Amino acid sequence: MLLIPTANILLKVQHFEVLPFVLMGFVMVALVFFLRMQLRHTQQLKSELNLLESLGKHNVEYEFVLGVMRLSIWHLDTATGQLTFEQDFREKGNKYFSNVDGMKVGETVLALDPRDADRVNKALTDLCEGRHSSYHEEYRVKVPYDNSVYWEESYATVAERNADGKPTKIIGTTMRIDNRKAMEEALVQARNRAEESDRLKTAFIANMSHEIRTPLNAIVGFTSLLPDITDDAERQGLLDLVNENTQKLLHIVDDVVNISKIESGQEQLVMTTFDLNNLLTEAMNYYASKVNPNVEMKHSFAQEYLTITTDMVRLSTIAKHLISNATKFTTQGTIEVGYDQPQDGRVVIWVRDTGKGIAEENLERIFERFFKVDEFVPGAGLGLSICHVMAYSLGGEVTVDSKLGEGSVFRVSIPI
Repeated sequence: MLLIPTANILLKVQHFEVLPFVLMGFVMVALVFFLRMQLRHTQQLKSELNLLESLGKHNVEYEFVLGVMRLSIWHLDTATGQLTFEQDFREKGNKYFSNVDGMKVGETVLALDPRDADRVNKALTDLCEGRHSSYHEEYRVKVPYDNSVYWEESYATVAERNADGKPTKIIGTTMRIDNRKAMEEALVQARNRAEESDRLKTAFIANMSHEIRTPLNAIVGFTSLLPDITDDAERQGLLDLVNENTQKLLHIVDDVVNISKIESGQEQLVMTTFDLNNLLTEAMNYYASKVNPNVEMKHSFAQEYLTITTDMVRLSTIAKHLISNATKFTTQGTIEVGYDQPQDGRVVIWVRDTGKGIAEENLERIFERFFKVDEFVPGAGLGLSICHVMAYSLGGEVTVDSKLGEGSVFRVSIPI
C-alpha cells in the first residue's frame, strides 16, 4: 500500500521537472515565429520604401523631361468633353495663356485662330469617335486684347476604350512652338531671297551684257567710220559720240569695280578736308548736259561754304549716282541738290526731283543690288546699291521718301 503513493509522488516530481523544458520549447517556437514575422515585415517595409523612392525618382525625372521640353499633359473625357491638365510646363513668356483646365473642348476650340479652328475641331472629333487612333495638329491661338497669336503643337492618342472599343479617354501633349515657327518663316524668307538673288543675278548678267554692248557697238561702229570721213565737223561729231559712249562704258565698269572692292574690303577710306559746296556743284555740272530740256537743275545750300572731313571720292560718287538717278527718271519739273544745317556733327545731303517716283512696295528694295524699278531705263541696277554701301562705310546711311507720280527725295546722312 505504501509503494503506490511513493510511485505517484515520483511521477509528480518528474512531471514538474519536465514542464520548464516544455515551456521553454514553446517560448523558443514563439520567438522564432515572431522573429520571422518581424523579418518579413522589415523586408516588406524596405521594399515599399524602395518603391516609394523609385516612384519619387520617376516623378522627378518625368517632370524634368516635361519641363525641358515645355510640354503640357492633358486628358479628355469623351463622354463629357471635359479637358483636364495633369502638368503644364508650356513657356508662357509675355503671352496670355487662357486657363482651359476643366473647360469643354468646344470652348477651347473657340480660342483658336479661325484659320485653324475647324481643322483642329474635326481632328479631335475624329479621334474621340474612334475614326482615328492618333492626333497631331499645329495651330494658332488667339491672344486676347492685342489681336496677336502664338503657335502650339499637340499630339494625342486613345488611352482607354469601353467594351465596344469606343474611346472613353484621350491623353495628349501640347507645347509652344513660336520659336520653331519663326525659324521656319526665316528659312522660307531666306530661300525666297536666295531665289530672288539668283533671278536678279541672271537679270544683272543680261543687263550688263546689254549695257556694255550698247556703248561698245557705238564705239566700234563710229571708229570704223572715221577713216572714211573727210569733213572736219562730221569727224568731230563722230569723235564726240565715241567719247560719250566711252564714258558710259567706263561708268558701268567703275560701278562693278567699286562695289567689288568695297565688299572685299580692299578699298580703304581716305579722309580729306574739303568744301561740300564745291563737291556738289561739280557733281551737278557733270550731269548738267544730260538733264532733259524741260527740267531745271538748281541747288539749295544751307551755307555759303561748309568744310567737312570725310572720304571725298566716295561722297562724290554717292552724289553723282543720286543726281544721275534723278536725271533718268525726271522728264519735267526740277532737280534740286542741297544740304541742311549740320547738327550733332552730321550733315544731311539731299537730291529732290519731280520725276515718276517709286511705288511703296519697292521702297524697301530700292537699294538692293541689281534691282531696277524700270527695266527699260538704262543702267545695271547697281547705282543705289553702291550709294548704300558707300554711305555705310562712311558711318552714314541713305534713305528715300517717294510717292508714285510725285517724285522722290534721297537723303544721305554722314558724320563730318
